[in-house]
Amino acid sequence: MVQMEHRSEDHGSSMDNRPKVLIVDDDRAIRETYPELLAKLPSRPEVRVAKSGSRALAMLADDDYRLLICDLGMPRMDGLQILTVVRQKYPQLRTVAITGLEDEQLRSRTYALGVDLFWQKPTGSEELQSFAVCLEALLGQENDSGFRGVQSKSLVDLLQMECMAQNSVVLRICNGPLTARIWILDGEIIDAEIEDLRGEPAFQKVLSWHAGSFETLPAEPSRPRTIFKSCSSLLLESASVLDEARSQKSDPEAAKSSPLSRVAGIDGLEFVIARPGGNRSCQTSRGAENADKIGDWAGNSIRAFKELGEQLRAGPLEQIDAKALQRQVTIATHGDAEFCIGWRRNLEADQVRESTRKVFALWES
Repeated sequence: MVQMEHRSEDHGSSMDNRPKVLIVDDDRAIRETYPELLAKLPSRPEVRVAKSGSRALAMLADDDYRLLICDLGMPRMDGLQILTVVRQKYPQLRTVAITGLEDEQLRSRTYALGVDLFWQKPTGSEELQSFAVCLEALLGQENDSGFRGVQSKSLVDLLQMECMAQNSVVLRICNGPLTARIWILDGEIIDAEIEDLRGEPAFQKVLSWHAGSFETLPAEPSRPRTIFKSCSSLLLESASVLDEARSQKSDPEAAKSSPLSRVAGIDGLEFVIARPGGNRSCQTSRGAENADKIGDWAGNSIRAFKELGEQLRAGPLEQIDAKALQRQVTIATHGDAEFCIGWRRNLEADQVRESTRKVFALWES
């Protein structure tokens, strides 16, 4: 067993240059095995452990760390609470969230906090090796640049993560001999550039890449803005353009008649889910994560409010609008279909109602 490193009053210069890593986990096995894994890394980090969130925050306040590895499923103060505090107090600290659960919603929530890496706890030797490679990459980064150690993340995932965290960065994306840049300021995509293209055409071309490497560079606040749509609207519209291009190759006539393609250009639209006849197997969607679960929730809500309306003799249900921190949501029925529509948060109530009518009209056209 590798012995844990402890602070002493007299550190040599070689010790001072070693990056410090803090592991927070209530699982004793993790606290014992992960230091062994990290000890084999080329950077030879100085590893310390904590078994609770309160202890971890006290240790972070007492010393400078390069990397925090935090379990999400802990009692009392869980990993999301710890990471929220860390993001506010130590924004330059690299963070890794680990969990034994396979949960895409948890993954999205965690990346929204601005973590550098979300990883299901590795078990086999190959998974451990891949995990170690990502940790070494994070330890080798400077505070404001470098490659992110992202596990199985697409470019869309990465852009959503940066925008939801309201980050300001420049993404440099490489795909073979091609290099592109996307400028993000306070969580908004403001410009894109590749070869002789700029703005939305450049963004759509980059989004069509299926593979490549990502690098985060320092923000450029003075970059002139050429893209004015919200991140979600931009991703939704770009996805529609790509889907149409693929559909036209296989079935040009069907692509022209796609309802999702017709509604994608509506200003402020972030996602749309439609269930003809309320049937989950017939559901279509665009721009929504966990569309099946959201569709189930919307359908159950519609039925519950219909029953309430009947009990109160309030008449037929027309539409429900709700506003949350990140977006507005409309659930409604039109014809025999159930809809759940996500809107940009800053839209006014009358804009949401008018745009919802546009969705219904375009869906039928």
